[in-house]
Amino acid sequence: MSDTQQLLSNDARALIDREVAKYPAEQKRSAVMGALRIAQTEHRWLSNELIAEVADYLEMAPVAVYEVASFYNMYDLKPVGQHKLTVCTNLPCALSGAMTTAEYLKQKLGIGFGETTADGKYTLVEGECMGACGSAPVLLVNNHKMCSHMTPDAIDQKLAELG
Repeated sequence: MSDTQQLLSNDARALIDREVAKYPAEQKRSAVMGALRIAQTEHRWLSNELIAEVADYLEMAPVAVYEVASFYNMYDLKPVGQHKLTVCTNLPCALSGAMTTAEYLKQKLGIGFGETTADGKYTLVEGECMGACGSAPVLLVNNHKMCSHMTPDAIDQKLAELG
């Protein structure tokens, strides 16, 4: 792949190199999860072409990288909105109001789980346990920022912050 056709920027490649450096040279593939995270952060989702480029960069078979990307729910294999909002609906969060939180977000955004707003700004996702049961209900923004005690007021504030 020539430099003009590469999907990963030089900055992303440098970040992936830092991930690769954490492992012995013969175990370069161990950096696959970090590499996918970096690629997704740069492109917001992982297309087949992007997965193939990560595979090529890590000297792995594209199918092996796809297996990782399709197994974990933090990787998006289709386009998502500018802000991916994941609501934990596991039992502890559900008992602490997660279903009310989810319904409020659905009503506020006009979309259901797995959908993206018409303007491409928000995607709403139902998530699994995020390990923050004591702070329920919780919302994860773009797979990186955990928001706790998400009442309707807290949701309104978070949406205003996100613009």
